[in-house]
This record gives sequence, C-alpha cells and structure tokens, in this order.
Amino acid sequence: MSLKLQQLNHFVLVAEEKGFRSAASRANRSQAAISSSIKELENSLGQPLFEHGNKARLTPYGQACLPRVQGFLQQADRLETDLMAIARGENGRVRVASIPSVASRLLPDVLAAFTAQYPDVELELEDDTAEHIEARLLRGEVDIALGNQVKISDQINFMPLRCDPVGLACSKQHPLANLGRPVHWRELASHQLINNGTVKLLRDTPLQALMETARYRVSNMLSLYSLLEHNVGVTTLPRLAMSAAHPSLVWLPLKSPRVERTIGIQQLADRTLSPPAQAFYQLCLKQLHEEHTAAV
Repeated sequence: MSLKLQQLNHFVLVAEEKGFRSAASRANRSQAAISSSIKELENSLGQPLFEHGNKARLTPYGQACLPRVQGFLQQADRLETDLMAIARGENGRVRVASIPSVASRLLPDVLAAFTAQYPDVELELEDDTAEHIEARLLRGEVDIALGNQVKISDQINFMPLRCDPVGLACSKQHPLANLGRPVHWRELASHQLINNGTVKLLRDTPLQALMETARYRVSNMLSLYSLLEHNVGVTTLPRLAMSAAHPSLVWLPLKSPRVERTIGIQQLADRTLSPPAQAFYQLCLKQLHEEHTAAV
C-alpha cells in the first residue's frame, strides 16, 4: 500500500469543507480530480471514507481516520518547516574546536553574532591544543577547527584568517619590560626562562635552542600566567595568547627571530558541512578576516 500525501490532503479538505465542490475550489483543482484522488485513496485503504449516498458524509471508518490523518499532516507540515529551517542554517547543531587563545580572544564576538542570527542552532565549543583539535577534526568529532595548522594534510582544508606574531611575555616589573622596543633573542640569555607548549613555534631558530635550556617547563596556561605575574621568569607567547585578564603582564615583539603563526579555520576536505556549520564557517571568514583587515 502506498499512500500519497496529496490524497490525504484531499481527504481532509473534503471532510472539513463537507463537500467536493468546496474542497476542489480550496485546492484549486477540478471536482473530478478531487473525486478521483479520494477514490484512489479508498482503493488503497480497502475501505470507503465517505458514504455512497452522501459523498460529503464520513463513514465510521472515515471518522476514525480523520483525526489521525489531520495529526499526520500537521506533523508533515512541521517536518517540512524544520527541514527548510535546517537547509537555511536556522536549526541543527555545530561542533567547534579551537585553540584557547582564539576561543577567548576572537570567538566571543563571532558567537554573539551567530547566536543573534541563528537563535535555534545549538553550538558546542571546546578548546584544546592545536594538535588535539586537528586530531578531533580528523576523527569527525567536530565540524570545524580554529587554530594554527600543525601539519599540511590533504584531508584538511585550511583557510588562513590572520597572522599572530610570537613575542616576549613577562611581568611589567621585569627589567626587560622597560626596554620599550622589540627584543633580540640574545637579550633573553641572562634571564630566567619558562618553557611552554607554544615554544615549538620557534623551531629551527636560535631562540628555540635557548628556550630548551629553561629551568621551568609549564604546560598549563593558568600556571604560566601565575609564574609570569610573580616575576619568576620570562617566556615567549603568540600575541593572541596574552590574556587581557592579566594586566600586570606585558608582551613585546621579537626583533630576531621574527616568528608568527597563521591562525585559520579548518574543515575536512572530503566532507560537506551542514547548513548551520556552513553558516558559522562563513561568519568566521567574514568577521575575523574583517577584524584583521581593520587592524592592519
């Protein structure tokens, strides 16, 4: 048995209008077309829906069917509305992974704009290291990743958004903070150094070799900020990693070596984003690139 949605709609119209002529007018169809549609439906069901002597009066079977068909058609209407909303990116879920500096410094404005434009879309945001968010993207655990590219891969499409220079981070009380100019790596040699996870960005530079001699090695950013605030030592950090929540710290650019990381948005190369994820992707491109252009 194959019931057609149009036949069910015609059945409800005839029942509600209490006549084939009125139902045909409402459906913008001929009366013969409506009669034929009802007849096909009755043949599929194996039972008459309307009395033979009075085509506008429901049979007991028709009376039992009417509320069920009405409920089904209402669900079909809601389904169509939901599917169209998802197609427009107005419903659904977006899973995003980001490095902490981007999540805290760049994404809040994007999230606020996205929520205002798509209030019914659920959004999951998790922050982690660049290596971990890339691995999660490859496993299909997130739709979009934001951060620096760990390694070039044919499996991932990487769209650059902005450059983030690496510089010196220290307490405002530290002697280097008073230089007021870009710092050469050799000027760090006589100071206590703190190694952190972003030092790998300095690879193949003399400063990386120097940072590997650091007495302190810290992986947690909150612990790193605390050591810097207590003037325990100095470290290198990308500019975006300097949190505004720590006003007692200062960031100075490096004169040599000049190192920067490229912040970008990533998606799997062989997978199409869902409409809401695509909407979020486009908003990131527009808003973060515009901010970068304005800053330059």
